Amino acid sequence: MPPAMPSSHAAPLSIGMIGAGFNTRFHIQSLASVRDAVAGGIAGRSVENARSAAALARELGVGEPRVFESVDEMAASPAIDALWINAPNDVRIEVLERIARGAARRTRPLLGIACEKPLARNLGEAQRALAIARKIGAPTGYLENQVFAPAVARGKEILWRRAVPLTGRPYLARAAEEHSGPHKPWFWSGRRQGGGVLNDMMCHSVETARFLLTAPGAPRASLKPVAASAQIASLKWTRPEYAARLLESTGGEIDYAREPAEDYASATIAYEDEEGRRVITEMTSSWAYVGPGLRHTIELLGPEYSMHLDTLETGLRIFLSRRVRGPEGEDLVEKQNAEQGLMPVVPEEAAHYGYAAENRHMVRAFREGRPALLSFDDGVEVVRLLMACYLSAETGAVVDPLSPQIEDYVPAVGRGEWKP
Repeated sequence: MPPAMPSSHAAPLSIGMIGAGFNTRFHIQSLASVRDAVAGGIAGRSVENARSAAALARELGVGEPRVFESVDEMAASPAIDALWINAPNDVRIEVLERIARGAARRTRPLLGIACEKPLARNLGEAQRALAIARKIGAPTGYLENQVFAPAVARGKEILWRRAVPLTGRPYLARAAEEHSGPHKPWFWSGRRQGGGVLNDMMCHSVETARFLLTAPGAPRASLKPVAASAQIASLKWTRPEYAARLLESTGGEIDYAREPAEDYASATIAYEDEEGRRVITEMTSSWAYVGPGLRHTIELLGPEYSMHLDTLETGLRIFLSRRVRGPEGEDLVEKQNAEQGLMPVVPEEAAHYGYAAENRHMVRAFREGRPALLSFDDGVEVVRLLMACYLSAETGAVVDPLSPQIEDYVPAVGRGEWKP
């Protein structure tokens, strides 16, 4: 099949969403802030969830998506221009193979395929995903929303424009993400997800920290990863009372007394810039944080400047007394842990966390036939760094992220064999 060509018509990009859960709903919400794109279709393992997601799109006025019975059917449909893969990590290869079969039946090539983070469970699978996408011939996008978060993008732009030319490049970036645990059982499963919190959440921090240290417009290769060191632990969810709670809340599906995954990870990755100077990224991730809700903290430090971001500093807080009682939910902030007291409110989560800007960028890149800021190639490199961190945590040694040892490595957590 020939490579995808730029769209020659004024019609909006019709996006087919693969998966109908949490991530797809965020992407649908973000389309309210994206020009020239609509939700055109949804294919999910649960027809009920797919119909619910389609109803959300209609309610928000961002499309009249058709619920497709299969990924193959949606990929073949002339009503679909591009695909967003939001399916669980353990079916990513199967999904791409189904896209390939459907795309082979098209008379007009797909304009793009985007995939949620992380690209795959390990480096071998990530490279396989990239190979299938190249065979399909469609441009690709790697969906890492934190890079597109307005505060991250604006902070980087200001410092690199105002401070770096006068005092020198930044040399240290820190990124942390923490909350009380994932929404769905498969996220908790080392085998299905590929690991625990390191794979699920540190993928955000690894890429965001690297992005901040990379000069605007410079290629990824301008920073060469040279050393990774990490540790992982189960601090909370293997405690008997919490393992029992997790087993009950997942309907008996996740048993951390038998097969745990890490709920805490910390890592340091060192890079060399084009002049051979060392720069450092520090990351931490946790499913053991109990606070108002999801918290990201991001910092960038240089010779005479710094930036700091905390996503729970929203500018809006409300107080609810003990007499204000209601059902549990996440109407104030993602991963909300309380319904009373002094609570931060995120008014527009899809914009705040970067989904809207991410999708504007991907839609424009696919419509115009130009490379996206992040592609499957970048997704492969993120997985490479994550595997280097896992290997370091297992061996207690500093690992070269470019070592051939990582090519076919599968973490003990991902094999279901990790013992904290």
